[in-house]
Amino acid sequence: MDQIKIGKFIAQMRKEQSYTQRQLADLLGISDKTVSKWERGNGLPEVSLMLPLCECLHINVNELLSGQRLTASEYKEKAEANMMNLVKEKEESRKKIVLSVVVVLLTILSGTTLILLSGALEMETWLRVLLIGIALVVIAGGIAVAVALDLSVGTFECPKCGERFEPSAAAYIAGPHTITKRKLKCPHCGKISYCKKRLTH
Repeated sequence: MDQIKIGKFIAQMRKEQSYTQRQLADLLGISDKTVSKWERGNGLPEVSLMLPLCECLHINVNELLSGQRLTASEYKEKAEANMMNLVKEKEESRKKIVLSVVVVLLTILSGTTLILLSGALEMETWLRVLLIGIALVVIAGGIAVAVALDLSVGTFECPKCGERFEPSAAAYIAGPHTITKRKLKCPHCGKISYCKKRLTH
């Protein structure tokens, strides 16, 4: 989906209804920064906000996701395309998460195997040190790839203000985490909390 086009359409429809960003945000129970982010094309409204947003702007979800007003003949064609795009985005996100988990497991397994071999087999000290060094490089490289994959998927949602954001790589790595949440500082409200991973922007 073309986020820039959708953002411009949201801005156009908001102005047609004579709303400021703050007024629209208040109607939706979100911050005006979120509306600004949508209009700049830096993210899409989450699914739970799409219907209320469309009601405020007097459009339908299909028009929102298409980034334009639709005629009756265009409606069905665009509806199918938009539905497929949403499904595809979620599937791609899931695949990236699975791939990142596989990469971490394989690198830890291979690195651990090299370390165990260096201790179990008879060899010269320099070779033992070399194997351990290679193992550490393999593990670090695998974790770096997994982090990059995971960061490219979706966003994190702050439980305090409900805003979604993409953390920096440093904040992501430093943040303690559970399977679905990571402790991060929200750039919108400034609170540090366990933010939930969301597969969409």
